[in-house]
Amino acid sequence: MGRRWGFLIGFLVAAGLLGSGHGEQQPPETAAQRCFCQVSGYLDDCTCDVETIDKFNNYRLFPRLQKLLESDYFRYYKVNLKRPCPFWNDISQCGRRDCAVKPCHSDEVPDGIKSASYKYSEEANSLIEECEQAERLGAVDESLSEETQKAVLQWTKHDDSSDNFCEVDDIQSPDAEYVDLLLNPERYTGYKGPDAWKIWNVIYEENCFKPQTIKRPLNPLASGQGKSEENTFYSWLEGLCVEKRAFYRLISGLHASINVHLSARYLLQDTWLEKKWGHNITEFQQRFDGILTEGEGPRRLKNLYFLYLIELRALSKVVPFFERPDFQLFTGNKDQDAENKMLLLEILHEIKSFPLHFDENSFFAGNKKEANKLKEDFRLHFRNISRIMDCVGCLKCRLWGKLQTQGLGTALKILFSEKLIANMPESGPSYEFHLTRQEIVSLFNAFGRISTSVKELENFRNLLQNIH
Repeated sequence: MGRRWGFLIGFLVAAGLLGSGHGEQQPPETAAQRCFCQVSGYLDDCTCDVETIDKFNNYRLFPRLQKLLESDYFRYYKVNLKRPCPFWNDISQCGRRDCAVKPCHSDEVPDGIKSASYKYSEEANSLIEECEQAERLGAVDESLSEETQKAVLQWTKHDDSSDNFCEVDDIQSPDAEYVDLLLNPERYTGYKGPDAWKIWNVIYEENCFKPQTIKRPLNPLASGQGKSEENTFYSWLEGLCVEKRAFYRLISGLHASINVHLSARYLLQDTWLEKKWGHNITEFQQRFDGILTEGEGPRRLKNLYFLYLIELRALSKVVPFFERPDFQLFTGNKDQDAENKMLLLEILHEIKSFPLHFDENSFFAGNKKEANKLKEDFRLHFRNISRIMDCVGCLKCRLWGKLQTQGLGTALKILFSEKLIANMPESGPSYEFHLTRQEIVSLFNAFGRISTSVKELENFRNLLQNIH
């Protein structure tokens, strides 16, 4: 009998159903587990896992990418923050000083960037400048050389082509100004509440292929949502074609990335002596804790990794454009420009070596007519989102919103231009596939923001590890 009781007690202890005799209990979940327990393993619609991305980004890519983005070529971005909102008039402008953007004085921007002679070698610059001058005049002057006329027509066709995913600013407008991104960093500004919710609500509700009858989880402008609405939403999402599902996940990932930045560079102290910015653990938990967000926060973080893979793949595909000997990161400082191009190519070759790239060949792969229609819908929806950025009431948020949507739009343009990239000439202007300086700066800075988010997630994991 004693042996039988001993066996039963041993079984209960092993099964965790009986304490050790000291009243011990399983330790409660840490805050890190609640935010990150689901953010691991393989990503949906991908062959890549979170852990591989973390290791690759945080230790091989992030430090070099940050160094590149601090260079003159990438820190100055020309933007028009005065464009009117095309959708509604009642924009509530943020009056907080942290919402303001300080534009550059003309003498602060390197002459090489202002001259726009940044694309090719000195030998090709005379043609480029002539083309761009003709473009600004709005017509092809018959007195121009035949080669220049051809280039103008090709670039005009390019600018109006169906491969552009964003409505970009007219950088020749008197309202367009250069902004130093290092002096106007993306961080918490205090812009929140109904005005900020309205922007994201219009993006999700009207541009993510979602019918009105399907309720989005944790929508702050909707009331009375429960678990059934959440289940309905994800059943609907999983039933979509891969392209529309990817579109939603890209937008959700961008939203998550922005929220990570705001939590990581939060105004912790504001006195007349100093301002102190840093990690706000509570803010991060409110946005991503699995319990506080009813499971939605970890899903959004996984979408951030999906966005990372998409932009990483685009950068790996566009390597030939930057490898061409005529291409320069032109600022006018010859030695620095050459050094930065070497660093850029090092980064791109590192990206190309990533072992688990996203396979975009599953996109738009069905019936050709249906695929083209779907691609056009995809492009128009994203283009509309880029226009919504002009409705953001906080100027600093508008700046970074415009830059990051243009960067993602440029990444999408690259992904769907594979044949054009393959057919580029080895030297001279590329007429069929072309990236402007605006697109290049936004592409790398947008990816830099996502790369920073992935790095910050490691920091938040460590900060939350001992919090319950």
